[in-house]
Amino acid sequence: MSRGKDDTTFAASLLSASQYKRNQGRMTRRLTALAVAAVTLIGCWTLSHTTLSQYEPSVRVGIPTILALLGLWVSYRLVNYPRFADFLISVEAEMDKVSWADVDYLKRATAVVLGVMLFLGLVLSIYDLIWLKAFSTIGVLDPEALKGAAENAQ
Repeated sequence: MSRGKDDTTFAASLLSASQYKRNQGRMTRRLTALAVAAVTLIGCWTLSHTTLSQYEPSVRVGIPTILALLGLWVSYRLVNYPRFADFLISVEAEMDKVSWADVDYLKRATAVVLGVMLFLGLVLSIYDLIWLKAFSTIGVLDPEALKGAAENAQ
């Protein structure tokens, strides 16, 4: 199988600073890079405050900083890797074809979902009370013990 001009390995593309098809799929690529960078930075912060918290400050700050810088570079290079960039460009092109709901329909659909959820919550609460009464009547549950457990939980 022959490789095209833009079909390089990700490891080889890590050392390049060029942008691949820089004017195509800009929004999707930026948001993807931001998401990868955010996950990287959160991971480095967590590493600093959990695993490395017992070490001296130079280690606790130095290692996560190096990893964060490396992760930011990888997130930048990831969205410029030809195969992945082409995928993101095609995703953005497909998203432009999607017909989105208008605000009025969105409000109506949200009202229906909230109404159904409230109704189901009410029905399940009634079922719960019925089963509680039934089990209390036949002696499986002790309602006083349930009240005491609820008070102790608070």
